[in-house]
Amino acid sequence: MKYRLLSRLNLPGDLKKLNPKQEQELCAEIRDKIITTVSKNGGHLSSNLGAVELTVAIHRVFDSPADKIIFDVGHQSYTHKLLTGRYSTFHTLRKKGGLSGFTRPSESEHDPCVSGHSSNSISLALGIAEAMKLSGDDHHAIAVIGDGAMTGGHAFEGLNNAGHSGTNIIVILNYNEMSISKNIGGVAAYLSELRTQTSYRRIKSGAKKVITSIPLVGGGLSNILSASKDSIKERLIHSTMFEDFGFEFIGPVDGHNLEKLEAALKSAKELGGPVLVQVNTVKGKGYEAAELEPGEYHGVVRFDVETGEKPSVPSTYTDVFGAELARLAHLDERIVGITAAMKYGVGLNHFNDGLKDRLFDVGIAEEHAVSFAAGLATMGKLPVFSVYSSFLQRSYDELIHDVAIPGLHVVLAICNCGIVGEDGETHQGLFDIPFLSTIPGTTAYSPSCYAEMKLCLNKALYEDTGLVCIRMPKGGESEIFTPTVTFDHTDRGSDDLIVSYGRESCEAESAAKQLNISHLRLTRLLPLQPEALEIIRSHRKAYIFEETSSLGSLGEKLASECPNIVRTAIDGFVPAMSICEALDLYGLSAERIVEKIGGENAAP
Repeated sequence: MKYRLLSRLNLPGDLKKLNPKQEQELCAEIRDKIITTVSKNGGHLSSNLGAVELTVAIHRVFDSPADKIIFDVGHQSYTHKLLTGRYSTFHTLRKKGGLSGFTRPSESEHDPCVSGHSSNSISLALGIAEAMKLSGDDHHAIAVIGDGAMTGGHAFEGLNNAGHSGTNIIVILNYNEMSISKNIGGVAAYLSELRTQTSYRRIKSGAKKVITSIPLVGGGLSNILSASKDSIKERLIHSTMFEDFGFEFIGPVDGHNLEKLEAALKSAKELGGPVLVQVNTVKGKGYEAAELEPGEYHGVVRFDVETGEKPSVPSTYTDVFGAELARLAHLDERIVGITAAMKYGVGLNHFNDGLKDRLFDVGIAEEHAVSFAAGLATMGKLPVFSVYSSFLQRSYDELIHDVAIPGLHVVLAICNCGIVGEDGETHQGLFDIPFLSTIPGTTAYSPSCYAEMKLCLNKALYEDTGLVCIRMPKGGESEIFTPTVTFDHTDRGSDDLIVSYGRESCEAESAAKQLNISHLRLTRLLPLQPEALEIIRSHRKAYIFEETSSLGSLGEKLASECPNIVRTAIDGFVPAMSICEALDLYGLSAERIVEKIGGENAAP
């Protein structure tokens, strides 16, 4: 497709000049550009295709960057990027040095906030709206949040605070699964139309005044009339949950009808004060394969546009873990699996086969998941919470308060630890070791191959106590080691030693062989093992290489016991790039390890 409008328009300004036919043409171009780019670069497809018309309507009604648009998670912001001056660089999406797959203020003035995690958009928008109010700025803060993100408690904290704030905050609920309440035929369509009209607001406001003016005459009759007044109000003026929070409510609106979308958003803009607009959309809209299987095309690596076929994916740690946990669960009815809306991403889809009653999807609510696991543990169950490293960060307080202090036995299967690649800063699993190592009584494993992971899982369930964590990288095993739940020491009789764990052990072993030096591969990271410490101290220098933040790293912890440790870890945040590119950049590839150790030991 030739992008006649996308390539020529001065966006977003020229959007307001388009006629309805041109709007439709632009939406078609945007969809094609997203599909073509994601098929090559990978990324989030279904969510972006479902939000095309909605994003176009937002930019036609509001004036970015004066009006601030905050996309919850940000994985549906590709149209926003194309409409805000990033068309010419869109081909670099999710590439090293290219556009982020989420919103980034460093990328554009049209991105007011960093995004990547869910349920925080309402709170961010409220902070912006309050600042505008204090400054006398009458522009709007618009939070675009999906129904999935609405399952997170953070979203309701924001709603609770925002509803009575008197600010120009507009929350757009992008509902793409099912409505919060049933929408029945023409009645629902009528109410949707009615709510976008000024006359509806006048009628509702007038009805409130009439009802509240009913006089109370005292005594028992007073109580009866008071109760009647509440009953009449409930019947005449239906109150949604959002109205109970203090929001004016508009919707549901057809999220693919530009005329209706713009009418609803204009009404929201004119109302002033907190407004919530419910928009119903179809995930994957405009690409048949994604419409039929929106979950399969939520996040993709690559695919063939014509056939929809995706390259075969080799086994991964999470898939092998999920199958092993399900096998054990069939043998032990105490085992339960917990996921925060990511059953497939963390391997718990294996519970679909005969174990559905012991799989709990709690929604995007990691804090709740940990406390829920603690409750299960008090009743003798063996809860296993499978979660991405970057999302476990939300649960730090619950890990301490609800699990560690009472000493409850909860197992964490931590997926996507270390460098994860093109999703960038918000998804890198660099901080689980730093925060877990501060929690007393924590046991943590970082297996280097599948067989070792299975051993660790069995030990975590049946031998360890308290909080037990099993760390797994993104992707699959690349080398098979002799499995152990403690450590493995390959003694090559050298003065120097390489220390490693997890996926990094593959790079470290390759480098150790090239340098002909000893290699200590740790499987159990926490608590520190005295025997491993003795091996480290027995060498002139011990070099540790870690896919984690240098602040709070295992190397930092080891250094307090072993002064001969030389540490290589990651300082700061890792932007989008491939895993291989990041390992090389941060000195963690076999080649860089050889250069570092070889260079230090080279003859002067």
